Amino acid sequence: MAAHPTVQELTECGVVAVLRGLDPETLVETGEALVAGGVTTIEVTADSPGAIDGIDELADHFDGDDVHVGAGTVIDEETANAAVRAGAEFVVSPSLHEEVIETCNRYGIASFPGIMTPTEAVAAIEAGASAVKVFPAKTVGPEHVGALKGPLGQLDIVPTGGVGPSNAQEYIEAGAVAVGAGGALTDQDAIDAGDYDVITQNAEDLVQAVEDGRRSD
Repeated sequence: MAAHPTVQELTECGVVAVLRGLDPETLVETGEALVAGGVTTIEVTADSPGAIDGIDELADHFDGDDVHVGAGTVIDEETANAAVRAGAEFVVSPSLHEEVIETCNRYGIASFPGIMTPTEAVAAIEAGASAVKVFPAKTVGPEHVGALKGPLGQLDIVPTGGVGPSNAQEYIEAGAVAVGAGGALTDQDAIDAGDYDVITQNAEDLVQAVEDGRRSD
C-alpha cells in the first residue's frame, strides 16, 4: 500500500472506535471512556449530528495526547476537506472514492476507503490509499481477509461492520492490522445512563481480543 507515516501509529492499539449518531454532548466523555480502555483511535462518522464540530472538539480535547481523531462515512471531497480543516488525522469511507483519497493525500492525511473485492483493493492501492476498510466485514468473515492477503500481501486491512470481542481475534489472525467497531463499543443505553465504565470495559475486551490475535500470529 502507499506508505503513510501515521498508519502504524493509527492502528497500534488495533481498534478504531466508530462513533455514529452520538449526542454531541456525550462525545468527549465517550472518547475518554474509550481511551481509558485502551482505544486510542476514534472515528466520528460524518452522518452524525454536528460531526465536523465533534471532530474539532475531540481533536482539541485530546491535543497533545497519544489519541487520534478522524472522520468516517466520508464519500465526497467537500466533506473530506471539512474534516481535514476540523483536525481529522484520517478519513474513512464505506466505499471507494478516488477524489476523497486524492484530497487526503493532498493534505497528508491517512485514507481508509471501503472495499470488498480484489478489484476494488487494487484500485484503492493505485489511487494512493493508506489502508483499506473491508466493509461490511460481517457478510464475508475473517476468511475473506485472509483470501485478500494471499495475492495482495501489501494490503493493510481494517475490517469493520459486525466486529467485536467474539471475533476480532480471528480477523487479526487472518491478517488484519486492526479492526473497526461501533456497536460493540458504544452501548447507547450505558451512555444515556452516564455509565461510561461499560464503554471502558467494552474497549478493554476488544483490545484484549486483538492482542490475543497478534500473539497467535
